[in-house]
Amino acid sequence: MKLISINRITLVILLMLATVLYSCQKDSSVSDTNTTQPVTEDEAVTYSEESTEAEASFDDIEDVGRLAAEEEGVVSSPNGRVFPFVQLRLRLGPCATITVSPNDSTYPKTVTIDFGNGCICADGKFRKGIITLHFTGPIRRSGSVLTITLTDFYLNRAHVEGTKVISNLSANGAIKFTVQVTGGKVTYPNGRGYQYECLKYVFQTDGAATANPLDDVYKIEGRSKTTFNNGLTINLNTESALVKKVACHWINKGILKIKINDRILYLDYGAPNNGDCDNKALLTWNNGNNQRLITLP
Repeated sequence: MKLISINRITLVILLMLATVLYSCQKDSSVSDTNTTQPVTEDEAVTYSEESTEAEASFDDIEDVGRLAAEEEGVVSSPNGRVFPFVQLRLRLGPCATITVSPNDSTYPKTVTIDFGNGCICADGKFRKGIITLHFTGPIRRSGSVLTITLTDFYLNRAHVEGTKVISNLSANGAIKFTVQVTGGKVTYPNGRGYQYECLKYVFQTDGAATANPLDDVYKIEGRSKTTFNNGLTINLNTESALVKKVACHWINKGILKIKINDRILYLDYGAPNNGDCDNKALLTWNNGNNQRLITLP
């Protein structure tokens, strides 16, 4: 059994202030191929890693947006509605400017998170540009919709585009959201990139009874599709539900099934540390006989 440990993000952040899982050497190791031709094992593994990057990039934006949404709905002053975003500021550090309009209890409302010309945030990730959150109502209210848009936004060295819509479909005591990405696109400095779309169902399993967002836990199911510039399409489906704790920056449990033509790979977010909060996941193929430990952005 082959086990390879990869930790490229830390290295490249230190050297270049920007990366999302693979280095330029990795980028150039796979050429654009005709999608009618079979995909080799090495190409399938690399494409799987890159498709996982797309998932992680948009999940990171959702994570920031959801944390802002939870804190946006908290009234923290007897003299009026204020938005300190304590946990969000701890996550991002001082480099992000957060504004709210209107800064009161009325809706619709817009929250803008501006990273300016770029900075390394408190969570170690480089961000640049603007994330805009538009609320029709408090995120915990059934029927509320949060629309996340991006303006010249970069996560590490990836230019990320698209719109993410989170809709609260809670009913009969069950807290449920849908998450949809449209027009998703990721582009790297060397021109390599892909389009991304997804539809996911998110169920809150813990933390609903408190106003503290850090005790919230979500179960995620659904599907996504990554289409590379050469036309190759990768489909991802949840083999077992993913588990995301707001207090952890990464998904820490669950398995994704990755389909590339006739090749099937699996990404286990619980490995190798049995669901601990870390940025590692285990990619397996050939019935588990081949493995690669990857680092999530």
